[in-house]
Amino acid sequence: MGNAYGSRQPVGCQFNLSVMSDDFVDVILSALEKTETAEVMMETDDVSSWVHGPISDVFAVVELIYLNAAQTGRHVAMSGTFSAGCPGAQEEDDSKTPAGSTAPRRDVAQQARCKFALYPLGTGDYMEIIQSRINTAADEGVKVSAGHGATRLDGDVRDIFNALESAFLKVQEAAGHTAMTFTLSSNSPSNR
Repeated sequence: MGNAYGSRQPVGCQFNLSVMSDDFVDVILSALEKTETAEVMMETDDVSSWVHGPISDVFAVVELIYLNAAQTGRHVAMSGTFSAGCPGAQEEDDSKTPAGSTAPRRDVAQQARCKFALYPLGTGDYMEIIQSRINTAADEGVKVSAGHGATRLDGDVRDIFNALESAFLKVQEAAGHTAMTFTLSSNSPSNR
């Protein structure tokens, strides 16, 4: 049940950005405003933000939003879901996706902790597909450890997003309809 689109298939990500400080509104709005989003479609409302476009651009935009918030030094968390290949949304996705040219990623260091879970839908060998991607996540320069219902990644934000994007792309190529949930945290006082 392979993917005919490869890395060109449109991907969506719905996420929430949480900032544990009194100036959370300014941090969130500033992070959104500082991020170049010309290559994707993006909507933000009072509950969450949604980014849609080519896989590399979507991952780059979400990463930049997170980095822009985390670089303030505030305790920042982001939770969301990446998804691609939903049979009910395919025609609409194809007609509205911009051509894209990978958005630039910031060259800054920012440590984070992440938990993620992959969901290859519509395939019987899903555990083999998931395990193969988890086993190679350490190749992206992150520390990988097992957890309850999720896999934990510790390392630099850029490396974490590289691991997430690589895992998502490989699973999506094998399964077609794929979802991946994630939660990131930086600057937590519990790490001090």
